[in-house]
Amino acid sequence: MSGHETTSGAEGGPTRRDFLYLTTGMASAVGAVAVAWPFIDQMRPDASTLALASIEVDVAAVEPGMSLTVKWRGKPVFIRNRTPEEVEAGKKVEMSDLKDPVARNANLPADATASDIDRSAGEGKENWIVMIGSCTHLGCVPLGQAGDFGGWFCPCHGSHYDTAGRIRKGPAPRNLDVPVFSFVSDTVIKIG
Repeated sequence: MSGHETTSGAEGGPTRRDFLYLTTGMASAVGAVAVAWPFIDQMRPDASTLALASIEVDVAAVEPGMSLTVKWRGKPVFIRNRTPEEVEAGKKVEMSDLKDPVARNANLPADATASDIDRSAGEGKENWIVMIGSCTHLGCVPLGQAGDFGGWFCPCHGSHYDTAGRIRKGPAPRNLDVPVFSFVSDTVIKIG
């Protein structure tokens, strides 16, 4: 009987050693996750950043010809209620007269033209224009209701934008960018 070995478990079944390996492996995996979680969690944006992802702006008090500047994602955003005359003047501008014929509207395809309607809030609300208020030359903040075209004027280097935020004169290479926005009611605009 000296040629036989005895095992503590049933023939071919799990042993106490298998159980110890399994529990040690599981404890190690839980420990690794517990150590890694703070590093993974710190990469998420904080609550103040998430709060700025979108904003809602009540524009009920903005009369035709007036504008409002709000802050979104750390940048100024111009919201303007254009007069019927400004809308008509914007529609009459020929695309060939524009320095940048691209809409730069995040709501539209990248190849959309810089027509007045494509830069505005759209059919029925073409009097509303919403733009990032940073000059596309060096990032200065242009002055509203100013310049040769009645839109915005950047006094730093002399860029003139029309009432649709299209660059018309000066060193700025592009139109003012239009962020993603929509009307959530007749008087509230959601940006972002």
